[in-house]
Amino acid sequence: QVQPVESGGGLVQAGGSLRLSCAASGRTFSTYAMAWFRQAPGKEREFVAGMHWSGTITYYADSMKGRFTISRDNAKNTVYLQMNSLKPEDTAVYYCAAQKYGDSYGDTSSYEYWGQGTQVTVSS
Repeated sequence: QVQPVESGGGLVQAGGSLRLSCAASGRTFSTYAMAWFRQAPGKEREFVAGMHWSGTITYYADSMKGRFTISRDNAKNTVYLQMNSLKPEDTAVYYCAAQKYGDSYGDTSSYEYWGQGTQVTVSS
């Protein structure tokens, strides 16, 4: 069992960068696939990026490729999301999620554990 806790959100100008962190409790963190989702007001939660438990396989939503990078440090039970070249449309609450099986990364129903989210606001 893991319990993700996100941090690192904030207000940034368009073109800027932020790095989100997700610290997860639990001794089995290294066996879980991790992902980031986001949800803007009035919109459905959408997949941003995901990573296999080994750290060797990553997935990205098309609109984030080349701008966002997911990484993990299993020794620190932490997954990161580096976000560059931010745009106002990236404004959303960003959530960290964990799943045991590493399947259907883009599907919210694949994930067993969710954090509370961290707000990212990009001003124009």
